[in-house]
Amino acid sequence: MATPEQVSVVLPAFNEADAIGDVVRDLAASARWHEIVVVDDGSTDGTAAAAAAAGARVIRQPYNKGNGAAVKAGIRAATGDYLLIVDGDGQHKPADAVRLTALLGDYDLVVGARTSETHASLTRRVGNAALNRLAGYLTGQVIPDLTSGFRAARLDYLREILFLLPNGFSTPTTTTLAFIKAGHSVRFEPVEARQRTGQSKIRLSSDGVKFLVIMLRVITIYSPMRVFMPVAATAFVLGAGYAAWTIATQMHITNSSVLLIMFAVVVFLVGLVSEQISTQRFDGRR
Repeated sequence: MATPEQVSVVLPAFNEADAIGDVVRDLAASARWHEIVVVDDGSTDGTAAAAAAAGARVIRQPYNKGNGAAVKAGIRAATGDYLLIVDGDGQHKPADAVRLTALLGDYDLVVGARTSETHASLTRRVGNAALNRLAGYLTGQVIPDLTSGFRAARLDYLREILFLLPNGFSTPTTTTLAFIKAGHSVRFEPVEARQRTGQSKIRLSSDGVKFLVIMLRVITIYSPMRVFMPVAATAFVLGAGYAAWTIATQMHITNSSVLLIMFAVVVFLVGLVSEQISTQRFDGRR
């Protein structure tokens, strides 16, 4: 079991001056953390000054690079054995932070899984539920909250996948999928998020597509056949079914049937080769 003295707390923040000071003070009062690091992602409202006044170690980005870039800066700068990522908007409870880190050691990644009632709107709940179901299929594991940024992990394991992390808002998605597909122990711990200070910077209409692309990219890196096999199987069933129908009704096979079957074979072989490359790549890294 990890102790707070082993944990570096990283708070990515962009224009969170109204909340960041209280968040840092509340975290500092909850446990004796190894360090509290605030990564100011090019804020223009005094976020860095408020964080420093509250006692945090502040890293300033010269301009806004994105939430993922701020998290990566925190991962590089952290000096503890474990890392806890907390949003700087005040929605996470310090007691939950202590509870998540206490599970480290037994688990390599602990995600604060928000209850459905704590999501901001019905649209976001539906969108997140759809992403969770798709991610669950791709990984073969139940994922109750794919996009929660509230998470704790082994720092050395995070650094292993640093090259995968994007600069935008899909860092939680990437780390969750990468840890699961790499065979690390992952736990989803239920938490209740409080009302955030300010407005969310995530937009489901635009960022939802990015999350989907990120999921497919990570899965094709770790387990390509989870993507290629359904495509190949669907094309083969359609081609073979259409061929059987045309033979029964017209006594010949159409070019469309042949093309679908050939497409299925090509996709399957590409997936098979990708699976072998993926296996060799990560065996080499180990």
